[in-house]
Amino acid sequence: MKRYVLVMVSILLTTATANATPSSQIWIPSPDVQPFLLGHVGADNYFRNQHDDAGEREPNVLQLGLTVGILPFEKLQLEIGGDYLTSAGNPNDRYPWSGNAKLGIPENAFFGFSPSLAVGVYNAGKPRKSPEENLSFVRSGQNIAYALGGKTFPFPGTAFSLGRFAGGYYHGSRKALVSGNTGLLLSWDRSMAEISDKLWVAVDYMGGNNANAALSYGIAWRFYRKASLLFGYNHWRRAFARDDTFTVQLDLDFR
Repeated sequence: MKRYVLVMVSILLTTATANATPSSQIWIPSPDVQPFLLGHVGADNYFRNQHDDAGEREPNVLQLGLTVGILPFEKLQLEIGGDYLTSAGNPNDRYPWSGNAKLGIPENAFFGFSPSLAVGVYNAGKPRKSPEENLSFVRSGQNIAYALGGKTFPFPGTAFSLGRFAGGYYHGSRKALVSGNTGLLLSWDRSMAEISDKLWVAVDYMGGNNANAALSYGIAWRFYRKASLLFGYNHWRRAFARDDTFTVQLDLDFR
């Protein structure tokens, strides 16, 4: 499966990078959890939107991951996964492996207007000190724990959907993220069924005074029953996170 993902990425992209995380929006986790025995392979490509002063682009980020649902219940779901990240340079290449897990309750699980709820952790690994500024960029060991809730709202008096709104909070390792290790998680997403049920749009926001803080937005197309491709943009909110990035994300589901 990993070989298949790498082949697909090399065909679709001219850059040699990609990313995968727990079930997510564009950059942050979503309230969704993989159902029982449904696997997910993701390859998300992040590349800088401009050259540096020397006329060169900074290395892109490649992270491939596998996530699978492991609880046989409809109203309580659990997914676990692992990720491999490389950025063609230090410090991430020294610590490429990380883990993730999420426990959640789907929307409308217990009554008609009940929200989806999820708690989880990602970029899990051995916490590392940050004596140098760039070590805050190391994903493995950030150990970001979070809680999220989400709800899809109709337009009052109609069947028209306003989309799903989600919000929550995260707390990461102080060794990895220093003092800016907490922040808000906010998102909005919607299936554009008026155009096609294969079309999806989203915006998400990650707060905090660290290299992960970003405002991201994107659009995705499910070109096959179990495969989709997303195009998006990430505005990194802290100067030390460097230039903004474009993102191209390939997602594949399997049983």
